[in-house]
Amino acid sequence: MQIPDHLLPRVAILGRPNVGKSALFNRLVGGNRAIVVDEPGVTRDRLYGRSFWGNHEFMVVDTGGVLTVSKSHPNVLEDLAITTTIGMDGIPLASREAAVARMPSMIERQATTAIEEASVIIFLVDGQAGLTAADVEIADWLRKNYSDKTTFLAVNKCESPRKGIMQASEFWSLGFTPLPISAVSGTGTGELLDLVCSELKIVENSEEPDELENYVPSIAIVGRPNVGKSSILNALVGEDRTIVSPISGTTRDAIDTEFTGPDGQKFKLIDTAGIRRRAAVASLGSTTEALSVNRAFRAIRRSDVVALVIEALACITEQDCRIAERIEKEGKGCVIVVNKWDTIPNKNQQTALYYEQDVREKIRNLDWAPIAYSTATAGHSVEKILVAASTVEKERSRRLSTATLNQVVQEALAFKSPPRTRGGKRGRVYYSTQAAIRPPTFVFFVNDAKLFPETYRRYMEKQLRTDAGFIGTPIRLLWRSRRKAERDEGRSASTNTQASSTRLGKELAVAA
Repeated sequence: MQIPDHLLPRVAILGRPNVGKSALFNRLVGGNRAIVVDEPGVTRDRLYGRSFWGNHEFMVVDTGGVLTVSKSHPNVLEDLAITTTIGMDGIPLASREAAVARMPSMIERQATTAIEEASVIIFLVDGQAGLTAADVEIADWLRKNYSDKTTFLAVNKCESPRKGIMQASEFWSLGFTPLPISAVSGTGTGELLDLVCSELKIVENSEEPDELENYVPSIAIVGRPNVGKSSILNALVGEDRTIVSPISGTTRDAIDTEFTGPDGQKFKLIDTAGIRRRAAVASLGSTTEALSVNRAFRAIRRSDVVALVIEALACITEQDCRIAERIEKEGKGCVIVVNKWDTIPNKNQQTALYYEQDVREKIRNLDWAPIAYSTATAGHSVEKILVAASTVEKERSRRLSTATLNQVVQEALAFKSPPRTRGGKRGRVYYSTQAAIRPPTFVFFVNDAKLFPETYRRYMEKQLRTDAGFIGTPIRLLWRSRRKAERDEGRSASTNTQASSTRLGKELAVAA
């Protein structure tokens, strides 16, 4: 069984902006977890990834670029590519400027938290740019505040081993032994990992059930920009896990956080970037935002339950409906979260009822999703999101016995029979069974699938939900026609079973 993330030692990657921290993070954890583009200030929050080297297993933490007092504030904002215009419509200028002014310190606070959690620090510098005043200040800061932690100085962008030694020699003055590496090509990263692991303890795999879980459901928090996704994550975990700012696009990567609820249930929370319309993203020509949106859609795909966040006072838009369509298409459970509920004026007992009716009318393909109301910035009712998500996950993983399922189906058939065709033919259901979970998938064996129109299939799905539950999860209905030869002549049991299994497998693959 896998060791939980919180039990593993942490290795933090630290450095000024644009030295290649995210590229090194991707190299150490494998894949493309962090967004890497030739643009400063892309990483802002802490990004965690699991890494293996030899007998060691540990968590690598990517951080935002640490900015120093050697730069003026305008130059800092320019380095981070922070603007007071893009994505800030409707926000007063004073609020924009205040949010922008706080951004550098918020990024540094995230980096500081990562260092305090870490057992080992990788201080990354740029071998091509050479030694800078910012590097000197960071080195002094580390020695002054974190002399108790092991720090390794990695000189990045040294693709040539011969030139790398010369490039690294300049950094001896920082007081650490420089090691030339290339995060892109992998040169020197093996030696770096050997050094890092020499300072880490091997975590043994414990078999205690209270420490290890076979299955931890993932909850992706998605929605349009500035609806409060990061505020919800921070309120749930009880700390400033991600940066919260009215600046659109503050969150770039999909941020994974392991979390244990009040009842002991473990979750993996995934904060995502705001998903704007494709045309709006394309009009700006921002590679970073395009990659962020792609990460958000990938977070939906790898999640179990999606918390679709909408803003209470904002109108439900076409983009909200498109996100809802993606959730249903991917077969994920869903909780619709109405955030900033405190902004609704003159609320009474009927307000939530009327609001729910409006949501159901506009987001029809998620009419099965429960709705939770919250005010994340004040921490009000955020626990209801977890309660709803936990219920949805249980429903998504539930199986109906064949006897119970067929009883529900027979009652539905008795209440409303399949319609007859003009030729007088009527569909017949021989029996049904549940073939899969996550999402619940049911197979109906019928005389001819073409005799069951879409309206009747929706009716059957509605009856299944009414009589058997499955709150908060899409369900899949597959209709299998029995061949004429099977009805009239019959076939051997082995041949029939093999053919049925092959066809059912193909249909399940298509449904998935």
